[in-house]
Amino acid sequence: MFGGRVTKVVALGSAALALAGGAVLAAVGTASAAPHPGPGDHHQRCHEVRGQWERTWHPAYRDRHGRVHPGYWARTWVPAHEVCNR
Repeated sequence: MFGGRVTKVVALGSAALALAGGAVLAAVGTASAAPHPGPGDHHQRCHEVRGQWERTWHPAYRDRHGRVHPGYWARTWVPAHEVCNR
């Protein structure tokens, strides 16, 4: 009578233990896979540059009909990005 229940409890307990062990191993594996600085990376200085408008020169060109279009300045948006100086 109790043989079936005991077997179920033991099976559920071992399954729960296996899942918990797998979760712990996954967390350890993820932490060890994080990138570590190399031997020369501790001197690298990085900072974030805000987005800004920059003037860009578009040179003169001749279209397919032979008409010459003069060069011109245009404002171009440069999004925020990280700049690293060694």
